[in-house]
Amino acid sequence: MSTDRTIEIARAHGAQVTERAFDNWAAHQNWALENVPFRHPWVFYIDADERVTPSLREAMLAAVEMPGETVAFRVERRDFFMGTWLRHVQVSAFYMRLFRPEKMRYERLVNPVSIPDGPVGTLRGYLDHLPFSKGISQWITRHNSYSTLEAQQIAANRKDQAEFSLMSALFEKDFHRRRYHQKELFYRLPGRPFAKFLLLYFVKSGFLDGRAGLTYSVLQAIYEYFIVLKTGELEERAS
Repeated sequence: MSTDRTIEIARAHGAQVTERAFDNWAAHQNWALENVPFRHPWVFYIDADERVTPSLREAMLAAVEMPGETVAFRVERRDFFMGTWLRHVQVSAFYMRLFRPEKMRYERLVNPVSIPDGPVGTLRGYLDHLPFSKGISQWITRHNSYSTLEAQQIAANRKDQAEFSLMSALFEKDFHRRRYHQKELFYRLPGRPFAKFLLLYFVKSGFLDGRAGLTYSVLQAIYEYFIVLKTGELEERAS
């Protein structure tokens, strides 16, 4: 349901376009995996503000020729801001983008987590990401909507779940229950937006990325604050 010229341009280049009204990221992507008639056994997931470097292209073509038992491959993404590669300030640079569609699914309403059903490999080369290509205003608008879904995800996580337990976050043997309590531990941290800034700028050495690293760390802290405010608002409404 794109409102710009994406569909027109894609069809002009011979692409088959599938449209579906957006609800949330995981549902949207899982629907695509189950319903889109992919031409090839391997799928590469790419966004409009990302570019495949020649070295990554070569690595992908070689990987799908002899994948062995591997069902998905991670690629390293380079985020650019203010003409600078944010080499240090990224929380994670690796994303599963090349995969067998029947072996992949997603979880979470926004910033979905890739859940592969089988071994995962890593490819050389870079996927270049230009998240600020449409300006700061567009980035803020997009992350305002993302923060709403993040708050809804936190509320959904807490619904019908056991009360938070620090002991469970540290020592629970069941992976899924332990992951729930670990997420809750992060969500309950006092001053979480400030903690996010400290993590990116100092722990991840974002200061080495110069002015771009500082600005990006501040923007991410503001984004985290949006999530805190909206989560509190949802809880007030629920009570």
